[in-house]
Amino acid sequence: MTRDRSTEEAKKRLRREMTARRDALSAEYRGLADRSIREKLLSSPAYRRAGSVFLYVSMPGEPDTRAILERALKDGKRVYVPKCVSHGIMRAVRIASLAELKPGAYGIPEPEEEGETASPGALDLILVPCVAASLKGDRLGHGAGFYDRFLAQAPENAVCLCYKALLRDDIPVSPLDVPLPLVITD
Repeated sequence: MTRDRSTEEAKKRLRREMTARRDALSAEYRGLADRSIREKLLSSPAYRRAGSVFLYVSMPGEPDTRAILERALKDGKRVYVPKCVSHGIMRAVRIASLAELKPGAYGIPEPEEEGETASPGALDLILVPCVAASLKGDRLGHGAGFYDRFLAQAPENAVCLCYKALLRDDIPVSPLDVPLPLVITD
């Protein structure tokens, strides 16, 4: 299946607009929003019942996942993070500590070594980043397709974390985009 050129252009335009909006968010807003998102996630049934959790390692501008990663490790969950292994392909690699993370592909912290891995279907909860999202589960990613390829195998366990200021009802979607069952926002 190929991507529609007009949809891809619309995504690029919206990605630029939402990145500018994201970059304009105040540090105060982000701090309050990060705490709200973290509390909602950690108190959710999806998190409480999950034995294995796949968490993205947040980059500047994304809802902060470091405290969530630390809490999941403390709670005894099997914690997996993404490791990019080739263009558009990532694996879920288990970590025991944030100290295992070093800058990898695209400057994103990831495990240096590829130890224990899990398939998407074996993960109880998969946290997904976005540039923007809709409450109905449409997600605008960064454009490389890593998460859509990964989620195609187990979309039912995915949760997108998104700042309320970056919610949109008009996210352009293509047939390759995987809709998410839950979006948690501040």
